[in-house]
Amino acid sequence: MIRIALVDDHSLFRRGLKVLLSSHPDFEIVADASSGEEFLDGLAESRPDVVFMDYAMPNMNGAETTRRALEIRPEMSVITLSMFGENAYYSAMMASGAKGFMLKDSEFDEVVEAVETVYGGGTYFSASLLESLSRSMHMTDRGVASADDEIFESDRLSSREIEVLVAICQGLSTQEIADSLFISKRTVDKHRANILEKSGCKNTASLVVYAIKNGLVEV
Repeated sequence: MIRIALVDDHSLFRRGLKVLLSSHPDFEIVADASSGEEFLDGLAESRPDVVFMDYAMPNMNGAETTRRALEIRPEMSVITLSMFGENAYYSAMMASGAKGFMLKDSEFDEVVEAVETVYGGGTYFSASLLESLSRSMHMTDRGVASADDEIFESDRLSSREIEVLVAICQGLSTQEIADSLFISKRTVDKHRANILEKSGCKNTASLVVYAIKNGLVEV
């Protein structure tokens, strides 16, 4: 059983999500909190594996709650819940250690996929959220930096790989990236493979997280 906690100050939404999650045979709801303080007070007893965390809560927001919770239970995975258009919150939640990001109007099958993905150690972006972020992203000054700049703590990407990564985050297809950079699709695929290897990412969603964390794109 995957132990799940819900943290959201909107009781109607929280109760609805609780009913849906409780219907899954592999999920157990172990905490149902209306605030970050309430969740933290019961964390030692509830011991959740996965937490659905709202960001915009009074007194203590989702980022601060996540940071404190992971200090107590670092093996736990946090999925951020947000309304459409709250893009400014994602960087704060990622910095606090969140592993999943979903819009509150996501389909239930996406919710199940998110739980299973982060429980297995992965990072999850819902399809609708990824589309929203892709439309709103733009390059930062670092996005046009040279390969010699100290951008990454580990293996650094070349300037061309950075261009390809930013284009991926903007939602461009392989053909669109090739056309915009005047290179072949095969070259784009090679750059994508190199980016995945250097970043340790497994899919587009985790590449978006990686790019935001490293300051290559902003939301």
